[in-house]
Amino acid sequence: MSLGFAKKMWALDCPTLTVDANSLMYGLSGMLTIPMPSFLIEHSKGLVLFDTGIAPEAIVDPVAVYGQELADGLGIGGTPDQAVDKQIEALGYKVSDVTHVIASHFHFDHAGGTHLFPDAKHYAGKGELAFAHYPAPIGAFCYMPDQLARTRNFDWREVPGCDLDLFGDGSLVLLSMPGHTPGELSLKVRLASRTFLLTGDAVHLRGALEMEYHFPIDWDTRVALDSLRRIKRIAEAEEATIWITHDPDDWKELRHAPYSYE
Repeated sequence: MSLGFAKKMWALDCPTLTVDANSLMYGLSGMLTIPMPSFLIEHSKGLVLFDTGIAPEAIVDPVAVYGQELADGLGIGGTPDQAVDKQIEALGYKVSDVTHVIASHFHFDHAGGTHLFPDAKHYAGKGELAFAHYPAPIGAFCYMPDQLARTRNFDWREVPGCDLDLFGDGSLVLLSMPGHTPGELSLKVRLASRTFLLTGDAVHLRGALEMEYHFPIDWDTRVALDSLRRIKRIAEAEEATIWITHDPDDWKELRHAPYSYE
C-alpha cells in the first residue's frame, strides 16, 4: 500500500465555553474559557469533517436549547457566523460538499451540528450510538435527545473498537480512544507538511496530558488513561502534533481558518 496525504486541513473558528476549571482537571481553580473547534479536511476522495460543534441555534439562544441551569454553567460565547455551516461556507464550500462526518463522540459541544449533514457518511465509535441514548447518569446532561433524534435516519457506520484507515492510504485514520465515552474517537491527519492527532475529548487540557490526569466525569477512568497514554505514544512514534480540542493554549498557538495546513 502506498501512503498518501490529505490535501488541506482547516481548524474552524468556533464559539467558546467559560466553565469552572476544576470541572476540566483536578487541582485547578477559577473560570477557564475553552474553544470548541471543528476540523475540515480536504482529501482527493472527499471532504471530511471532524466534529460539528454546538448546535447553531445554541449560539443565539442557549437557554432555549439547553435550559437555564445548563446554559448558565456553560458560559457560551460566540456569534452566529461561527456556526459550523457558516464556517464551511466561508471557505467556499457548500454544506452538501461534506462527504464524511466523524463524531469524536455525541456530547452536545461536539455533535450539535450533525443534523446539518444529512447526505454525508457518518462515523461513530463502538457503543457510542447506544450510549448516547442511554448514558450513565454522571454524564447524561452532555447528551441532547432532541439533537440525536434529528440524525436517527442518517447513514451511520459504527467503527467496531478498532482503528479505521478511512481512505486506505494512511492519510486519515480514525483512532479508537474509549474512556471519556465508550465510543470516543480521535483522528490522525497526515498532511505533506506534518501529521496531527486531533484528540476529540480523549484529553481536555495540555496539563492533563502531561500529568496523565483523567477527566473528572469520564465514563471509564482506567480506559481513559490508557487512551491518553496511547495518544502520547503515537505522537512520539510518528512525530505528530497533538491538537487538544479544548485547550486554549493549543488554540492560541496553532492556526485557524481561513489558514489551512497543507
